[in-house]
Amino acid sequence: MQRIDRNTIEAGVESIFKMLAQRVDDKQMQLVRNAYELAAEAHKEQKRKTGEPYITHPIAVARIVAEELELGANPVMAAFLHDVVEDTQYTIEDIRERFGEDVAFLVGVVTKQKKEKYDKSKQVDNYRQILASVQYDVRAILVKLADRLHNMRTLASMRPDKQMKIAGETDYFYAPLANRLGLYHVKTELENLSFHYRCPREYEQIEGMLDEMKLAEEKNLEGFVAKVSELLEDNGVKARIELRYRMPYSIWRKMRSKGCGFHHVDGKHYIRIIYDAKDLQEEKKLSLYIYAVLSDYFKERPGSVANYINAPKENGYQSFHVKLLNDQGGWEEIHISSERMVRNSRLGCTAERTEENVKAWLEKFKAVLKDVAYHSHEMDYMDGVTASFYNDDIMVFTPHGKGVILPKDATALDFAFEIHSEVGLHAEYARINGRLCSVKTVLHRGDCVEIGTDEKALPEEEWLKYVLTYKAKRTLRSYFANKEKMPYVRCSCCHPLPGDEVIGFKGAEGIVTLHKRNCPDAIRMASEQGDSIVAVNFEEHETFLFPVRICIRGIDRHHLLSDVVACITEKQNLSISLLNTVTVDRIVETSVDFAVHSVRELENAIQSISAIRNVDEVSRIDIE
Repeated sequence: MQRIDRNTIEAGVESIFKMLAQRVDDKQMQLVRNAYELAAEAHKEQKRKTGEPYITHPIAVARIVAEELELGANPVMAAFLHDVVEDTQYTIEDIRERFGEDVAFLVGVVTKQKKEKYDKSKQVDNYRQILASVQYDVRAILVKLADRLHNMRTLASMRPDKQMKIAGETDYFYAPLANRLGLYHVKTELENLSFHYRCPREYEQIEGMLDEMKLAEEKNLEGFVAKVSELLEDNGVKARIELRYRMPYSIWRKMRSKGCGFHHVDGKHYIRIIYDAKDLQEEKKLSLYIYAVLSDYFKERPGSVANYINAPKENGYQSFHVKLLNDQGGWEEIHISSERMVRNSRLGCTAERTEENVKAWLEKFKAVLKDVAYHSHEMDYMDGVTASFYNDDIMVFTPHGKGVILPKDATALDFAFEIHSEVGLHAEYARINGRLCSVKTVLHRGDCVEIGTDEKALPEEEWLKYVLTYKAKRTLRSYFANKEKMPYVRCSCCHPLPGDEVIGFKGAEGIVTLHKRNCPDAIRMASEQGDSIVAVNFEEHETFLFPVRICIRGIDRHHLLSDVVACITEKQNLSISLLNTVTVDRIVETSVDFAVHSVRELENAIQSISAIRNVDEVSRIDIE
């Protein structure tokens, strides 16, 4: 049996050599063979959890690197050797001496560094190490992704706790990273495998429903595809057609985002029309021609066209999408792509071979990583990184027609910070497609966005809940971290203001809570926790504003409400946030919310409003 295994292993390795020999010279091929021989020797006594010889894993990783990612000799050598330094007696110096600096660098990046103390955790330090390599070369990340892909393909042999750990890492970091690098197929497989091992019951349920749906729809889909094929042939278009079903994870994600069941999720499959073209101009012409041919026969869903050829996604994805009505009254999702686009969606950032192309493609990603590393003291490193790994993205436009790529479900605030940090910090309103909107409004693909700013407008704490991009999160967190903070916490019952008679109580963590001296809670705490009382001088400060509410009662008359508003906003120079008024039998009762710096400012406002003709009573009321 062992002899058969050895023969099988050797045959698998030879197939890699044969494939690679078509792309590299004899000298490089000899080094590749030497790398495999060293790996086989180093791992000869080791077994995988499956019981197979350990060398089967480096071979499988090397095959992914050579065949699925189409990389060259050095990354394949690194794939063979990627576990040698971590798991055997060989050192990185041994690798450098035998195979050169480049291979040693690639192996070094994918080798987990052993430390007595990790900055945050072993896993996060490993992520940092991998991402740091992007500054120099993307190939090391691709070798690591190939390693992770094979580990996920063989995860069934691991204990459930190990499966959860590895699947969690994959879903959180490696799959989004593959997406960011344009490796659509790797990203999709990693996501799906992660879901399979994290939530096996949900995975099996969706997989079962998907199988049932395939059987139920098979005949109708075959008829639709046949008609598409006939239309293309009749109009002289040479193309191949693929029917592709989305994976259980993709369907689960849609179910979760839309809050619906399996049968109410659309787009569980799509039809891809793939043609050949010599250049980008011909691709555009053919895509539009195919779209015209199909939409002349099938009814097109309004607003369903997405032209990713002229406006590629952030990860480089290109295609032309449209939805067409089938004979059963359902919408069929059509992707019109060239062979080049299909290849690029598989190979991502490595699809175009020129060094300059890859460098330009990764430039923005590198800038984000550098910025994350520099500001990691202000926000969590991984939060910063994963915020830049968009699962999907949209393109919106400035009023001058400049395209801005943002993550799906981004808001006008994200857009503002993407334009410039100062635009975001002083954003007051948005105009989306000419319509006045809140800066918290979610954007959609193709929106034209204009941000209105005011130097006096400043960020609100809740904005952090309405931004998705790393740049917006980092800028806001930095702003709030550097913003002067009030050294006290105000009682949530009596709401003291600067100038009120107050007393403080120091809590277990040293935090002082302020109460008015006549607050029932303060009286009770003084009798029970007298030793925690501290003297406090709660003074007015121009930075701090406090929300208050007043109730105004009076006899209704013409312009009474406008006089009240003018008194607060013009005479007292205060901003109203909420106003409610009710008139019953000519008796008017109005509540007004605004913000003040101190009790003195509030008393001045109350005194000024009390002097208005027909106002009978003005009182401060608590805001619950």
